[in-house]
Amino acid sequence: MKTLFTTLALLVISLSVSAQQIIHKKVFSKKMNKEIETVIITPKLIKGKTYKTIYILHGYSGNPDRTYKQDIPDLVGKSQKYNMIYVLADGNFNSWYVDSPVDKSSQYQTFIGKELVDYIDANYPTIKDRKSRGILGWSMGGYGALNIGIFYSDTFGIVGSSCGALDFNRFGENFHNYQVDKVLGDFRSLSKEYFTFDKTKKMAQANQFYIVDCGTEDTQMIDMNRDFHQLLTNEKIEHLYIESPGGHDPKYWNKSLDNQLALFENYFNTEK
Repeated sequence: MKTLFTTLALLVISLSVSAQQIIHKKVFSKKMNKEIETVIITPKLIKGKTYKTIYILHGYSGNPDRTYKQDIPDLVGKSQKYNMIYVLADGNFNSWYVDSPVDKSSQYQTFIGKELVDYIDANYPTIKDRKSRGILGWSMGGYGALNIGIFYSDTFGIVGSSCGALDFNRFGENFHNYQVDKVLGDFRSLSKEYFTFDKTKKMAQANQFYIVDCGTEDTQMIDMNRDFHQLLTNEKIEHLYIESPGGHDPKYWNKSLDNQLALFENYFNTEK
């Protein structure tokens, strides 16, 4: 009888707890009329329990597989540690995570901020509340996280940028080199809605928390990140700004994103 009871108890446990998963999924975007490669990392899901969610945006030329295998150390372990679902969408190499005014097949602001969130909330046991949902990214993804996070302020409670490419005004030749013109067109006709420094009015009204960091040796991005921090300070917009040694390279954002995920977890716990 004892053996039978033990067997039944183990069966109940196995039915109520699923193994931790790394799920590769093609998620359909109605606006772009195509499927987007997405990696979803879950902890061991317990029946009846709901989970916080973070959307993670890779940098220029990156992809979701590289994100969890190389760019963020032990992202799978962090999912279990923090009881968090991580969603890694493919940014199509150079989408800049915008709704492109020149390419209808590149509408990644809507896909990630609306379509993907709706899909994840419909198919996974998420906490469907902005206070338990965040978005972060690095480099191109840092720009994208702020762009999407601010636009969908009712969806994301916390937004993080690491070594973000935040100021197109300073790109110069890099505007072309990083193929920004492929999705936004000619710089001279670029609308202000695509300039991060012009989003402070929305940020002041959004009731979100922002984290911005950059490496002190990141010659490409450090000045624009310092100036953005100063602008937010002048505008009295609550945020956390961090500088630490490092360049624009995987070694820096390994450390930076590890720290930001811990800060996101602290925010979620504080906002309960």
